[in-house]
Amino acid sequence: MSKYWSDLVSQLKPYIPGEQPDIANITKLNTNENPYGPSPQVASAIQKLLNDDLRLYPPPNADGLRQVIANYYQLAPKQVFLGNGSDEVLAHIFNGLLQKPEPLLFPDISYSFYPVFCQLYGISFEQIPLAKDLSLAVEDYSRPNGGIIFPNPNAPTGRLLGLDAIEELLKDNPDSVVVVDEAYIDFGGETAVPLIELYANLLIVQTMSKSRSLAGMRIGYAMGSADLIEGLERVKNSFNSYPLGHLPIAAGIAAFKDQEYFEDTCQRVIDSRDRLTNNLHNLGFEVVPSAGNFIFVRHVERPAEELALSLRQNGIIVRHFKQSRIEQFLRITIGTEKQNERLVRVLTSQLES
Repeated sequence: MSKYWSDLVSQLKPYIPGEQPDIANITKLNTNENPYGPSPQVASAIQKLLNDDLRLYPPPNADGLRQVIANYYQLAPKQVFLGNGSDEVLAHIFNGLLQKPEPLLFPDISYSFYPVFCQLYGISFEQIPLAKDLSLAVEDYSRPNGGIIFPNPNAPTGRLLGLDAIEELLKDNPDSVVVVDEAYIDFGGETAVPLIELYANLLIVQTMSKSRSLAGMRIGYAMGSADLIEGLERVKNSFNSYPLGHLPIAAGIAAFKDQEYFEDTCQRVIDSRDRLTNNLHNLGFEVVPSAGNFIFVRHVERPAEELALSLRQNGIIVRHFKQSRIEQFLRITIGTEKQNERLVRVLTSQLES
């Protein structure tokens, strides 16, 4: 601990991102990256911008991409906010909209960055336990709060909350901002964006890292009432007026315009998820129903830590969480068919030994 750090820095427990090993021939199924590359149109759009214009600042609000997203979801541009990855968007939300006297509510098993943001911005919070089957019960959130946030589908469980339940949550909490983190919504869920016109307190966060295969471009966005978006703009322009460069903006526009490629790759992931789920069931795994590009599993006999270590020794990396309620679960990203088949072969060999 450095003597030059502030008290805040000394007390922080930073978020630990998924491992990014620099190892050849690794089967990497630990960070929920899309197994398929971005639309070919993305590379073409980026190539056209590799010229002297990169000396110029990008538009502060990424206007071209903002308009494309607004059109896609039938919103006005003033209802869309863009940032450098959804984590930056979430940071601005925590800082600008969720610092209230009452505690922020979110599930006890959820995105592990939420408590980190709370610590960073001095936000009190309560973690609401998921049900025994790892589902979210909206009635548990009927208590005083300074806001509500949860991923849908949830991460790392993959469970999906229906729009009727989300609307019930919004009705029960009209004075609180309700943030629905839809990082994985395109792999089997229905976005809550249509509810924005009915509920001024709803904010949707999405990313282009997952279903659009642009994790390396760092593009996140929020959608909500013009009032909420203006609040985020005020925070952003007090922090970094140019969160997205020319290349990410062009990449994002190109990805949204190639709807056929987007739908095809999402469906391929969904089909692979269903096949892998069936294969793991046959090996004695319990698989939590998932609407994400990952599955959350545990074996009826073998400890999760033992399986994760054995997989690593065979060149396959999955995510193992140490949290007590889920320490016997592994989160496995859906890979290509070849990667999934290799996973099943190795697990079969492990379980037979």
